[in-house]
Amino acid sequence: MNFPKRSVNVDETRVFRFERSTLIFVLSIWAGGNGTLACAPQENLGPDGRDAGGSGSSSAGGGGSGMAGSGGKNAGGTAGSSGGAAGTGAAGSGNRAGADGGPGGSGGAAGGARDASSQDSGATDAGQDSAGGAGRGGAGSDGGATDVRDAGATDLGDAGASGKDTGTDGPSEHPKFVGNITTHGAVRSDFIKYWDQITPENEGKWGSVEATRGTMNWAGLDAVYNYAQQNGIPFKEHALVWGSQQPSWISSLPAAEQAAEVEEWIRLFCERYPNVALIDVVNEPPPHTTPPYMNAIGGAGASGYDWIIWSFQKTRQYCPKAILILNDYNVLRWADADNFIKIANAVKRSGYIDALGSQSHGQETQTLSDLQARLNNLIAVGLPIYIAEYDVSTEDDAQQRMIMEQQFTLFWNTPQIKGITLWGYIYGSTWSQAPYSGLLRNDAPRPAMTWLMTFLGR
Repeated sequence: MNFPKRSVNVDETRVFRFERSTLIFVLSIWAGGNGTLACAPQENLGPDGRDAGGSGSSSAGGGGSGMAGSGGKNAGGTAGSSGGAAGTGAAGSGNRAGADGGPGGSGGAAGGARDASSQDSGATDAGQDSAGGAGRGGAGSDGGATDVRDAGATDLGDAGASGKDTGTDGPSEHPKFVGNITTHGAVRSDFIKYWDQITPENEGKWGSVEATRGTMNWAGLDAVYNYAQQNGIPFKEHALVWGSQQPSWISSLPAAEQAAEVEEWIRLFCERYPNVALIDVVNEPPPHTTPPYMNAIGGAGASGYDWIIWSFQKTRQYCPKAILILNDYNVLRWADADNFIKIANAVKRSGYIDALGSQSHGQETQTLSDLQARLNNLIAVGLPIYIAEYDVSTEDDAQQRMIMEQQFTLFWNTPQIKGITLWGYIYGSTWSQAPYSGLLRNDAPRPAMTWLMTFLGR
């Protein structure tokens, strides 16, 4: 990771440009060490609280600290290179407080980070490479300064890497959400009443967008993305690379053309939806599904999963702000979960993956103790977790409510789980293999839905 040494810019960290520089510098360093200082004078506080904290960039520079205004975005500065300490900040009203919290450079101390829910409370990486790595904490698109992946704790890039971990350009973590999917390709008018994150059920799959080579149909994705933007909720893409619902024409192409087409698909998606918050980069890896172009994009390679690493690398290149997820359905229920964990660990070593996704269908008969044990195995990988496709499919209202209360409460109270996406909520319009999972029947809430909304305060 190259965090270039350059002269301090007055717009980046004004603490070195005023007569009170010594005092403010001491305060900034102190804030970076313990994460308690809310603000420092002479910072770049915009009218809506954006970019409140400066970013340290000199060889011994500390990150600025600042307080966000009512807009509450980007409170606190990022780490300086080569020994810089990260600043902290407090968000304005109604928004999360916290620092970018990136690690300092060579010998630098990581800044503390705090938010209203006390999750991810501080960076744990004190600078791993000689060039000084900046954390992935970036501007939160949902309001409030956010720290990402425990403020850069899993930053694994090398000193010479480029295009990754560049401080404020990294992926931004949102407060824990409970989202849902589109219904028959549309967003219902009552969606925002219940859910604060959205995923397209089928509209985001490559086969839906480019059924004919060179002809892109973005209409379905545009509608979902625009809805998320207008309502200020995270948009999650499902899914970029998958061994199912791919364009039929891809199989017959030469390998070089296959690789070019996959990269073009990723690039065009990222260019069109720059504010995508989360992406299922690879969905249902082997032995579940294998894309026909696997060998064209790296095959097994030295890691055993070079094609998966290639997919994450390309997605990071073109979607640098998104949280990149490896998603599968075997993770918390089925006997081959160890295989997923093996793949996850191999991809984690590449430094391009941000989180793990667990589809959570078919858990109606699972005991809570078994679910907890399998969740613990997944937590041990050391990456944030997203419950990707949760449902409880049973016609018995009381049973659905009981299962939902037990399992959802476990998910919600597990700090490593950063978001939960249910897979449909309208009875009779959910996934065909979970036909009784709907939570609204004839527009009336089933008991599980009533419990869930009460639990969430919605």
